[in-house]
Amino acid sequence: MTAAERGQSAARRGRVPQRRIAETVAAELRTRILAGDEDYRLPTQDQLVQDFGVSYPSIREALRILETEGLVTVRRGNVGGAEVHRPDEASAAYHLGLALQGARVTLGDLAAGLRMLEPLCAAECAERRDRAATVVPALIENVERSAELVTDGVAFTHTAREFHDLIVAHTPNLTVRYVVSTLVTLWSAQEEAWAEALTQRGEYPSEVEAEAVVRTHRRIATEIEAGRPAEAERLYRTHLAATQALVLDRFDDGVVNASSAGARLSMQSIHRSRL
Repeated sequence: MTAAERGQSAARRGRVPQRRIAETVAAELRTRILAGDEDYRLPTQDQLVQDFGVSYPSIREALRILETEGLVTVRRGNVGGAEVHRPDEASAAYHLGLALQGARVTLGDLAAGLRMLEPLCAAECAERRDRAATVVPALIENVERSAELVTDGVAFTHTAREFHDLIVAHTPNLTVRYVVSTLVTLWSAQEEAWAEALTQRGEYPSEVEAEAVVRTHRRIATEIEAGRPAEAERLYRTHLAATQALVLDRFDDGVVNASSAGARLSMQSIHRSRL
């Protein structure tokens, strides 16, 4: 007997409150969503009522639970239904960001954490046997696109940040990849907000500084291609500290902000650009 079936049986005996039934149904649906493929869709509410043998209010409460977790979006009206959202870096970054914001974690602390973890990904990329066929072409293509955007502050920042995304995305260990990618997504949202604000004020770093970033990215890609993990990691850590300093110079005392509409939209945009 499944958890949902046990909940239904107890409910029929009148011993389980509606909230408990909803939590049992939500647990079953959560498992289906996480175990399903990218195209998984939830049945209609009518079908769910029939499948679980519970009331409409219990099904609606179960969907509300999943909605607060970001796993579904419930559409109301004649074309209503539940749209499924599998967890990704953007949703993980958002929830981690809320936790960091609630703990009053500063951007400086987030930056220090990335300096500890992100350079290790560059070293791991340099140790991949297939790096010449998988990692290096993606990095070089990004470097060339960045070189074409050195006069456009916001576009350059977005593209240059993708270089970091690519390094992390090609890290072989899946756990490390997801953990670091979540932190990178959160930092990227803060950095892109910084770039947009400074560009609007005419204070964005100069074209010369942007070209220096391109040269450094190219050197990192070269070290990865040559299979020199220690040098790739060293260069990456030095470069990361320098680019972070530009942001922290103005926002070091600021707390990580994931709750604003702008920050969440930025994280979603960053994730979509990686797909």
